Amino acid sequence: MEELDLILESVKQDMDAAVKHLDHAFQRIRAGRASTAMVQDVMVEYYGAMTPINQVANVSVPDAMTISIQPWDRTAINAIEKAIINSNLGFAPSNNGENIILNVPPLTEERRKELAKQAKVEAEQTKVTVRNARQDGLKELKKLDGVSEDIVKGVEEEIQNYTDKYVKLCDEHLKTKEAEIMKV
Repeated sequence: MEELDLILESVKQDMDAAVKHLDHAFQRIRAGRASTAMVQDVMVEYYGAMTPINQVANVSVPDAMTISIQPWDRTAINAIEKAIINSNLGFAPSNNGENIILNVPPLTEERRKELAKQAKVEAEQTKVTVRNARQDGLKELKKLDGVSEDIVKGVEEEIQNYTDKYVKLCDEHLKTKEAEIMKV
């Protein structure tokens, strides 16, 4: 039945989106190496509009411990510096008038543990989202009329299989990220 396929597809898409979001969140959690992903969510006030940093400057990684931000418009350099400071990323930007340099400090053991905790929280939130997608799918299934109990049970099992698969995927992603964070 078409409705059942739609429900299954919707559940799968929601779970896929949750895991993609987790991957994006993990990119922002730094593991001791500089990455442009660390600053990609920084929003700069540029001519009165909040603009992503990569739309007002060239962001690059010249070496493993440095992020270089070169504004296309030099008048924006102070706004970019202010946005980085306000973003609570833990960086102290240095501004030489032409570009901003962010030195990524080596991680202390304490900071590694904090980041691992942060990663765990992200993974748990993703699992909740996956389970909510399961609940939504089951609710939609209950609304259908004229579908045999056997078919409903089969679809419920399939939704549960998706849930188990995506929760396991979250755990695998977390394990990988924790290993990356704790590696000195």
